[in-house]
Amino acid sequence: MLVTFSSKNSADLLMLAHHALPLIAAAGKDVAASLPERGIITVAQLDTAIAGLSRAIAEADPVADDDEEDDLDAAPVPPMARPVGVAQRAYPLLDLLRKAQEHGDDVIWETSRGY
Repeated sequence: MLVTFSSKNSADLLMLAHHALPLIAAAGKDVAASLPERGIITVAQLDTAIAGLSRAIAEADPVADDDEEDDLDAAPVPPMARPVGVAQRAYPLLDLLRKAQEHGDDVIWETSRGY
């Protein structure tokens, strides 16, 4: 399921729900085992959300870089096959939150409807 994050002065951000859930929790929203269909991070909550996401990025385990292997004859790993870490997933949302804070906008999220 897709989750769309929206703010007035930023482009929409799409993310898979199972990737969005821990980021929304890190931003300080109370989400249980499943993601609510809709949610909002208000202007008043942006400071807490930005601090929480920044902390999650700082505490995230770095993704191993497969390019640093000793075997020079091995084929390089294509970018689409490389793992994506929490920091890489969280940064676009953090950027959206910062822009929303700069403009005084709320950030909303909504899950897609099943087809």
